[in-house]
Amino acid sequence: MTTKNPVFEKTYKDYIAQVAEIDIESIAQKLGVHAEGNDATIPLFGKHHKVSEIGITDPSGKQPYLDICVILCKYLLLCPEVNPKEKEWVSFRDLKDSGPLTVYFANDVERAIAGHFAGRLDDMKGACKTLGGYPPDIEVVYDLAMQFNALPRVPVMLLFNDADDEFPAKSSVLFERRAEKYLDAECLAMVGRLVCIYLKKAVSSNQ
Repeated sequence: MTTKNPVFEKTYKDYIAQVAEIDIESIAQKLGVHAEGNDATIPLFGKHHKVSEIGITDPSGKQPYLDICVILCKYLLLCPEVNPKEKEWVSFRDLKDSGPLTVYFANDVERAIAGHFAGRLDDMKGACKTLGGYPPDIEVVYDLAMQFNALPRVPVMLLFNDADDEFPAKSSVLFERRAEKYLDAECLAMVGRLVCIYLKKAVSSNQ
Protein backbone atom coordinates (compact mmCIF):
# COMPACT_ATOMS: atom_id res chain seq x y z
CA MET A 1 0.00 0.00 0.00
CA THR A 2 1.74 3.15 -1.19
CA THR A 3 -0.50 5.83 0.34
CA LYS A 4 -2.28 5.86 3.68
CA ASN A 5 -5.89 6.95 3.53
CA PRO A 6 -6.82 8.25 7.02
CA VAL A 7 -10.28 6.66 6.91
CA PHE A 8 -8.83 3.34 5.79
CA GLU A 9 -6.17 3.54 8.49
CA LYS A 10 -8.77 4.15 11.18
CA THR A 11 -10.88 1.23 9.93
CA TYR A 12 -7.80 -0.99 9.84
CA LYS A 13 -6.75 -0.07 13.38
CA ASP A 14 -10.29 -0.58 14.68
CA TYR A 15 -10.36 -4.12 13.28
CA ILE A 16 -6.92 -4.92 14.67
CA ALA A 17 -8.08 -3.73 18.10
CA GLN A 18 -11.11 -6.01 17.92
CA VAL A 19 -8.99 -8.98 16.84
CA ALA A 20 -6.63 -8.35 19.75
CA GLU A 21 -9.53 -9.14 22.13
CA ILE A 22 -10.09 -12.62 20.65
CA ASP A 23 -8.64 -15.85 22.01
CA ILE A 24 -7.34 -17.07 18.65
CA GLU A 25 -6.36 -20.52 19.90
CA SER A 26 -9.94 -21.21 21.04
CA ILE A 27 -11.37 -20.69 17.54
CA ALA A 28 -8.50 -21.84 15.32
CA GLN A 29 -9.80 -25.37 14.81
CA LYS A 30 -13.32 -24.20 14.01
CA LEU A 31 -12.00 -21.87 11.34
CA GLY A 32 -9.28 -24.13 9.98
CA VAL A 33 -6.54 -21.61 10.69
CA HIS A 34 -3.16 -21.99 12.40
CA ALA A 35 -2.71 -20.31 15.77
CA GLU A 36 0.61 -19.48 17.35
CA GLY A 37 0.03 -17.73 20.62
CA ASN A 38 -2.59 -15.15 19.76
CA ASP A 39 -1.51 -14.82 16.13
CA ALA A 40 -3.46 -16.45 13.31
CA THR A 41 -2.19 -17.62 9.95
CA ILE A 42 -5.07 -17.69 7.48
CA PRO A 43 -4.87 -19.01 3.91
CA LEU A 44 -6.73 -16.73 1.50
CA PHE A 45 -6.91 -18.33 -1.94
CA GLY A 46 -3.92 -20.43 -0.90
CA LYS A 47 -1.75 -17.50 0.20
CA HIS A 48 -0.97 -17.40 3.89
CA HIS A 49 -1.67 -14.13 5.69
CA LYS A 50 -0.72 -13.44 9.29
CA VAL A 51 -3.15 -11.61 11.56
CA SER A 52 -1.99 -10.40 14.96
CA GLU A 53 -2.57 -7.58 17.41
CA ILE A 54 0.21 -5.60 15.73
CA GLY A 55 -1.18 -5.89 12.21
CA ILE A 56 -1.80 -7.99 9.11
CA THR A 57 0.83 -9.12 6.63
CA ASP A 58 0.68 -10.99 3.33
CA PRO A 59 3.23 -13.66 2.26
CA SER A 60 5.70 -10.93 1.26
CA GLY A 61 5.47 -9.30 4.68
CA LYS A 62 3.52 -6.29 3.45
CA GLN A 63 0.16 -4.98 4.67
CA PRO A 64 -2.56 -6.11 2.21
CA TYR A 65 -5.22 -3.84 0.78
CA LEU A 66 -8.03 -2.93 3.15
CA ASP A 67 -10.58 -5.30 1.57
CA ILE A 68 -8.34 -8.27 2.35
CA CYS A 69 -7.69 -7.02 5.87
CA VAL A 70 -11.42 -6.67 6.53
CA ILE A 71 -12.17 -10.15 5.16
CA LEU A 72 -9.50 -11.75 7.36
CA CYS A 73 -10.55 -9.89 10.49
CA LYS A 74 -14.25 -10.58 9.98
CA TYR A 75 -13.47 -14.27 9.45
CA LEU A 76 -11.99 -14.32 12.96
CA LEU A 77 -14.57 -12.02 14.56
CA LEU A 78 -17.66 -13.79 13.19
CA CYS A 79 -16.59 -17.33 14.08
CA PRO A 80 -19.81 -19.28 14.76
CA GLU A 81 -20.35 -21.19 17.98
CA VAL A 82 -20.84 -24.42 16.04
CA ASN A 83 -19.66 -25.14 12.51
CA PRO A 84 -22.74 -24.89 10.27
CA LYS A 85 -23.72 -27.83 8.07
CA GLU A 86 -25.50 -26.05 5.21
CA LYS A 87 -23.28 -26.90 2.26
CA GLU A 88 -25.69 -26.51 -0.65
CA TRP A 89 -24.44 -24.09 -3.29
CA VAL A 90 -26.37 -20.85 -3.70
CA SER A 91 -26.01 -17.61 -5.62
CA PHE A 92 -24.87 -14.44 -3.88
CA ARG A 93 -28.39 -12.97 -3.98
CA ASP A 94 -29.66 -15.91 -1.90
CA LEU A 95 -27.34 -15.09 1.01
CA LYS A 96 -28.40 -13.15 4.10
CA ASP A 97 -28.46 -9.34 3.71
CA SER A 98 -27.08 -9.49 0.17
CA GLY A 99 -29.89 -7.37 -1.32
CA PRO A 100 -28.13 -3.97 -1.45
CA LEU A 101 -25.06 -5.56 -3.04
CA THR A 102 -26.62 -7.80 -5.68
CA VAL A 103 -26.23 -5.27 -8.52
CA TYR A 104 -22.60 -4.66 -7.56
CA PHE A 105 -21.95 -8.41 -7.46
CA ALA A 106 -23.62 -9.01 -10.81
CA ASN A 107 -21.73 -6.18 -12.53
CA ASP A 108 -18.32 -6.09 -10.84
CA VAL A 109 -17.91 -9.81 -10.29
CA GLU A 110 -19.94 -12.05 -12.59
CA ARG A 111 -20.29 -9.81 -15.66
CA ALA A 112 -16.73 -8.58 -15.24
CA ILE A 113 -15.41 -12.16 -15.34
CA ALA A 114 -17.59 -13.08 -18.30
CA GLY A 115 -16.57 -9.98 -20.25
CA HIS A 116 -12.86 -10.42 -19.62
CA PHE A 117 -12.77 -14.10 -20.55
CA ALA A 118 -15.29 -14.17 -23.42
CA GLY A 119 -13.69 -16.18 -26.22
CA ARG A 120 -10.76 -17.06 -23.96
CA LEU A 121 -11.79 -20.36 -22.41
CA ASP A 122 -8.24 -21.76 -22.46
CA ASP A 123 -6.95 -18.63 -20.76
CA MET A 124 -9.59 -19.01 -18.07
CA LYS A 125 -8.66 -22.65 -17.51
CA GLY A 126 -5.02 -21.66 -17.07
CA ALA A 127 -5.92 -18.81 -14.72
CA CYS A 128 -8.10 -21.11 -12.61
CA LYS A 129 -5.26 -23.60 -12.31
CA THR A 130 -2.87 -20.85 -11.23
CA LEU A 131 -5.36 -19.77 -8.58
CA GLY A 132 -5.55 -23.30 -7.19
CA GLY A 133 -8.89 -24.20 -8.75
CA TYR A 134 -10.10 -27.78 -8.83
CA PRO A 135 -13.21 -29.57 -10.18
CA PRO A 136 -16.21 -29.34 -7.82
CA ASP A 137 -17.69 -32.50 -6.35
CA ILE A 138 -21.04 -31.96 -8.05
CA GLU A 139 -21.96 -32.46 -11.69
CA VAL A 140 -22.86 -29.32 -13.62
CA VAL A 141 -23.21 -28.69 -17.35
CA TYR A 142 -20.98 -25.72 -18.11
CA ASP A 143 -17.99 -25.04 -20.32
CA LEU A 144 -15.99 -24.65 -17.13
CA ALA A 145 -16.72 -25.33 -13.46
CA MET A 146 -14.04 -24.69 -10.85
CA GLN A 147 -13.96 -24.56 -7.07
CA PHE A 148 -11.56 -22.44 -5.02
CA ASN A 149 -10.71 -22.35 -1.34
CA ALA A 150 -11.21 -18.67 -0.63
CA LEU A 151 -10.89 -19.39 3.09
CA PRO A 152 -10.70 -22.74 4.90
CA ARG A 153 -14.47 -22.78 5.58
CA VAL A 154 -15.55 -20.61 2.65
CA PRO A 155 -15.16 -22.33 -0.73
CA VAL A 156 -16.28 -20.57 -3.90
CA MET A 157 -17.49 -22.09 -7.17
CA LEU A 158 -17.08 -20.46 -10.57
CA LEU A 159 -19.36 -21.50 -13.44
CA PHE A 160 -18.62 -20.23 -16.93
CA ASN A 161 -20.20 -20.62 -20.34
CA ASP A 162 -18.30 -19.04 -23.21
CA ALA A 163 -19.97 -16.96 -25.88
CA ASP A 164 -21.49 -18.71 -28.88
CA ASP A 165 -23.58 -17.72 -31.91
CA GLU A 166 -26.70 -17.25 -29.78
CA PHE A 167 -25.61 -16.15 -26.31
CA PRO A 168 -22.91 -13.95 -24.77
CA ALA A 169 -20.43 -15.33 -22.27
CA LYS A 170 -21.86 -15.79 -18.79
CA SER A 171 -20.32 -16.53 -15.42
CA SER A 172 -21.75 -17.27 -11.99
CA VAL A 173 -19.92 -17.20 -8.66
CA LEU A 174 -21.56 -19.37 -6.01
CA PHE A 175 -21.08 -19.86 -2.28
CA GLU A 176 -22.09 -22.59 0.10
CA ARG A 177 -25.07 -21.59 2.21
CA ARG A 178 -22.93 -21.80 5.36
CA ALA A 179 -20.69 -18.98 4.08
CA GLU A 180 -23.10 -16.41 5.55
CA LYS A 181 -22.25 -17.74 9.03
CA TYR A 182 -18.54 -17.00 8.56
CA LEU A 183 -18.65 -13.67 6.70
CA ASP A 184 -21.23 -10.94 6.22
CA ALA A 185 -22.64 -10.06 2.80
CA GLU A 186 -20.19 -7.19 2.26
CA CYS A 187 -17.20 -9.45 2.86
CA LEU A 188 -18.62 -12.18 0.63
CA ALA A 189 -19.05 -9.60 -2.13
CA MET A 190 -15.40 -8.67 -1.65
CA VAL A 191 -14.43 -12.34 -1.85
CA GLY A 192 -16.25 -12.56 -5.17
CA ARG A 193 -14.43 -9.47 -6.40
CA LEU A 194 -11.12 -11.08 -5.42
CA VAL A 195 -11.98 -14.06 -7.64
CA CYS A 196 -12.32 -11.64 -10.56
CA ILE A 197 -9.13 -9.72 -9.72
CA TYR A 198 -7.01 -12.80 -9.11
CA LEU A 199 -8.17 -14.53 -12.30
CA LYS A 200 -7.29 -11.45 -14.36
CA LYS A 201 -3.86 -11.25 -12.71
CA ALA A 202 -3.29 -14.97 -13.22
CA VAL A 203 -4.01 -14.87 -16.93
CA SER A 204 -1.68 -11.89 -17.30
CA SER A 205 1.14 -13.72 -15.52
CA ASN A 206 0.61 -16.80 -17.69
CA GLN A 207 1.11 -14.88 -20.93
